[in-house]
Amino acid sequence: MAAQQPKYNFGLLQTPMSNISGYESETSTENFQRIPRQNVDKLVKSGGHDWYKHSSSVPTGLTSNTSSTSFPGARKRGRCQGYTTPRSSSSLRTPNSRRTPASVNYSTTTPRESTSSIIVAIVEGRGLAKGEIGLASLDLKCPFLILSQFSDTQTYVKTITKLQILQPIEIIVPNTACENGTMTKLLKLINDQFQNTSISTVQRKYFNETRGLQYVKQLCVPEFNTVEMEVRVKYYALAAAASLMKYVEFIQNIMYAPGSLKVVFHGSENTTMIDASTAKNLELLQNLRDPTSDITLYGILNYTKTPGGARLLRANILQPPSDLETITMRQDAVGELTEKEEVFYNLQTVIGQFPDVDHLLALLLQIPKQETIKIAESKITNIIYLKHTLELIEPLKEALKDCENPLLKAYCKSLEDPRFDIIITKISSVIHEDTRFQKGTLHMRTQKCFAVKPNINGLLDVARRMYTEVVDDISELVTQLGTQYSLPLKTSYNSARGFYIQTTSSGKDGLTMDNLPGIFIKATKVKSTLSFTTTDLIKLNARIQQSLEEIYLMANIVVTALLNDIRSYLGCLYKLTESVAIIDVLLSFAHVCTLSNYVRPEFTDTLAIKQGRHPILEKIAIGQIVPNNTYASDESNFLMVTGPNMSGKSTYIRQIALLQIMAQVGCNVPAEYASFRIADQIFSRISTDDEMETNSSTFTLEMKEVNYIIQNASNRSLVIIDELGRATSPEEGVGICHSICEYLIQLKAFTVFVTHFLELTNLDALYPNVENYCFDVQRSVCTESAEEKIIFTHTIQRGKTEERHYGMELARMSCLPRVVMEKAEACALKLSRAKHIEDSSPERNKQRAVFKLATRLVQTARNSRLDADGLRIYLQGMKSQYEKETVFEG
Repeated sequence: MAAQQPKYNFGLLQTPMSNISGYESETSTENFQRIPRQNVDKLVKSGGHDWYKHSSSVPTGLTSNTSSTSFPGARKRGRCQGYTTPRSSSSLRTPNSRRTPASVNYSTTTPRESTSSIIVAIVEGRGLAKGEIGLASLDLKCPFLILSQFSDTQTYVKTITKLQILQPIEIIVPNTACENGTMTKLLKLINDQFQNTSISTVQRKYFNETRGLQYVKQLCVPEFNTVEMEVRVKYYALAAAASLMKYVEFIQNIMYAPGSLKVVFHGSENTTMIDASTAKNLELLQNLRDPTSDITLYGILNYTKTPGGARLLRANILQPPSDLETITMRQDAVGELTEKEEVFYNLQTVIGQFPDVDHLLALLLQIPKQETIKIAESKITNIIYLKHTLELIEPLKEALKDCENPLLKAYCKSLEDPRFDIIITKISSVIHEDTRFQKGTLHMRTQKCFAVKPNINGLLDVARRMYTEVVDDISELVTQLGTQYSLPLKTSYNSARGFYIQTTSSGKDGLTMDNLPGIFIKATKVKSTLSFTTTDLIKLNARIQQSLEEIYLMANIVVTALLNDIRSYLGCLYKLTESVAIIDVLLSFAHVCTLSNYVRPEFTDTLAIKQGRHPILEKIAIGQIVPNNTYASDESNFLMVTGPNMSGKSTYIRQIALLQIMAQVGCNVPAEYASFRIADQIFSRISTDDEMETNSSTFTLEMKEVNYIIQNASNRSLVIIDELGRATSPEEGVGICHSICEYLIQLKAFTVFVTHFLELTNLDALYPNVENYCFDVQRSVCTESAEEKIIFTHTIQRGKTEERHYGMELARMSCLPRVVMEKAEACALKLSRAKHIEDSSPERNKQRAVFKLATRLVQTARNSRLDADGLRIYLQGMKSQYEKETVFEG
């Protein structure tokens, strides 16, 4: 059948089955079957199996229905009724028979425009990456492909918010989201929140990040191709994009021409975006020299006690909050925890006892296809963990009751959910009240054996009685053997051997491997301890294992019924996981603040740091590190930093970005005083390595990274750039840097620009919002060689560096031959004399003073907290400073 005309064909190819995506071409028309509107429950009960029979004429993974093909494994929930695959052709959906939005009565809770034509693909990470969301959205009427990836909580607030903003007509999810008859939490939330939106499932293999990156490279408009750098490591966003584009190709019969889509990457709302390159350069999660080292920002802040807290801390470092209310509330909580020592230690003690509640919740909500001994044992273990977790709620409430912070109060109130009591009551009716989570394999096995109360299942009681008798037989056997052979024997246990016998070998005349009685077999020796067993003990272990299996199977009947009974109440655990995680993170921040001399930062329109210290360097330094000041505002948003090699420039700019992140996550910072402007994005250009994988030279990478910054930075961004343009000729490097600097100066982003091109320091004569800083060095004369040497103070000061030819000093330190050094110095001196640096004119200086006065007045009006008298004195001082500058410069 010939391909039909796409309904929306603005800039689109009309032939749907080309080889653009790398898949086999297909010429038959795509038909699609919707999932019935009776929720996704029927789909879930189907176990996620494909509805359609496979056809040999379709590529692997694609399915067919009668004479038409459908998207691989695709299933859909729509408004149509009925569950079985319809036979009538009128019931089938043609490629372009899009559901008209006007025909749907939309919910008032999710208002949308009647012209909505957005399709969204969404995927969530699994395992340790659970909570990492990748999202791709495509508007069929506009050539915009928007990619997002962010870390979300188990309540998926960010994900739902983003979907509410997009208001899609269709949402695509992997078929694993309803695998084994169980919907994931995310899918259930989407199903509940978007009742009138079609939900389609696609085989997980089509969520392929490699294919997604190929789509971005092929389809992105050249003007916006720098997005490739940003999304290259956003694997879940790319995976969602791959599925979305394949879905649009096979179901909507729409194929986009190469280079026709504007592909953009958006992070989540109320968070500061940090790209992968910046995260790497700043060593947020991984140390550059030693990937296994914890000498990172995450490492110095991580004093969390729970896996959930560690995940949340990691997510916050990668995406710091940008909402001032959230940050302030966290700061207040950290301040209260540092002041109230008893509350801090009580909370830390309780939080440290919580297991991984997220993982536990996931296990509790899973419904296995078949019951096995291993699954039965796992269920009992999970119930014990759940009981242990719920028993910690009351101590946690008790520890939080004296807190005054609204955030901590809110979490304390969330623990009063009546569902907690209902679950505890139901568990107590089945599980013995003395059952506890205990460390040690044998102790935990005993807890699992006797977890279910007696007299609930008669066969279970019999199996436990048999187990107890066999354990007693083992104890009696070991006692008899000890008496018979006059040896101090004791019973030990591990999961691999079961019960075995141990004794101590001491002295030359003591028991050894050689003089061990023959009844003892499988002997091993570790230091002075001998371990062995006997044939009878092996048989008793086998009987114990048989009794255990019977116990687990019998207990599983009771526990399964209990889980089915409480499963509908487990939603309250999501709030618990969130509360435990955020409290754990706040305790970690408080712990960090008590270990070091940190100060609570303020948030204004100014970046002002007094005696700031590099947090990672301070952690690993043996002695005291050199603190430095930083100041940037609207009047001086561009800081040009110069100085010799090894003077501390790179460390300084990294320090600024790290302190910004620490402040926005809600932690105190290492400084005497700190004020920050909330940044919407943090950019860096530091690395100078070649990239062989993409055949990119150092200079090419520099230009790509800077282009990405220029295209995405805003006037609320923080940008740090280290020695740009060194990989090309000096003339070209200066020209490129000058142009880039002018762009960032006019953008008004806070920019710290480190350079060795001293020509760039003249920008302050052209732009009043440019400030020159340099790292001070001192010179001393060596008494032995009578040569001058540079002493690095690592202290920043206002002005341009006065050092010239400091590279010569470093070259001399590397022991180059004297004749080479003399020739180099003569050549450098000759070149420097040929240059003339124009001094600033008085008129430019006056304009600079006027600009600074105006911006200071605006800043004072916005952020001043002075009373009338203090403000009057401050303004008089500002006036005097202005008059002094204009008179002096005139």
